[in-house]
Amino acid sequence: MTEKVRKELDAFDMLMQDHREVESLFREFEYLRQNGRNAGRVIANACAELKIHDTLETGIFYAAVDEAAGDEELDRLLDEAEEEHDTILELIEKLEQTPVDHKQRDAYFTTLAEHVKHHVLKDETERFPLVKQLERLDLDSITAAMKKRKAELIAEMGIAEADEETV
Repeated sequence: MTEKVRKELDAFDMLMQDHREVESLFREFEYLRQNGRNAGRVIANACAELKIHDTLETGIFYAAVDEAAGDEELDRLLDEAEEEHDTILELIEKLEQTPVDHKQRDAYFTTLAEHVKHHVLKDETERFPLVKQLERLDLDSITAAMKKRKAELIAEMGIAEADEETV
């Protein structure tokens, strides 16, 4: 009998888990759309997940990285990331203001998904590897702050949270 070893998620793990969750929602949206089914719930869930993720990534993670950085390349990448987040939030706002039966709603969501996919790729291939090299980054306190804030946001939004512990 093998025992599964569980580890506590750190800030990077939390952000990557969020990335996988929204990617899963994007795939579910495509499946529903291809099968002529309503994807309204998926769109709403994705928007909620993305808003929580934005608060954690820009408000806590990027802010801490910015303080610890001092590297021009990383500063440029963080500025770019924040612009990407602004665009994503604008698309979410547009989507949330669009009536559910509007013929362009699916197209708006597809555009949002493409922007998010681009952002995730840049985070995971460019930004995160550089951030992991920062010696002055207090990952434990960033992780604690992100977990606390995420729990608050989930409670505020009335979202049922899945188990945060992963193998």
